[in-house]
Amino acid sequence: MTAEAARDQPHTNSVTARWEGGWRCRVAAGGFDLVVDERESSGGTGTGPMPTEYLLTAVASCYALALAWAAGKRGIDLPGLTVTATGTYDGPRFSRLQLSVESGAPPDVVEQLVEPALRVCYVSNTLALSPPVEVTVAPSAPAET
Repeated sequence: MTAEAARDQPHTNSVTARWEGGWRCRVAAGGFDLVVDERESSGGTGTGPMPTEYLLTAVASCYALALAWAAGKRGIDLPGLTVTATGTYDGPRFSRLQLSVESGAPPDVVEQLVEPALRVCYVSNTLALSPPVEVTVAPSAPAET
């Protein structure tokens, strides 16, 4: 494949979840092994974050990194930067996602970074644009005899 053809190919990233029974999965992501589970009160074993907590983790961490990038481009220091993501449940989805930013920098300094960071945060951009979820089913492997 030529360099030009490679540039025209969409960049992708994948993770693989393997169900371990009950409400628990093990996920291979970027060379890391993650556990996903539900709380015991919901029938899980409570041995890992819930899927929705990983979604909130993704948006909070991506936005924190985007803020740090936007600040760095402008020579701004963000001491003690933290981003908290809160999702409001509405049936089987979040009806609202809210990001709360804290830093030792003055609020007016942080506020000027909000929009530039939103523009480069892959996770918040993906959620805002709501791409369709496409599901394919792989053919089953032949039974061993």
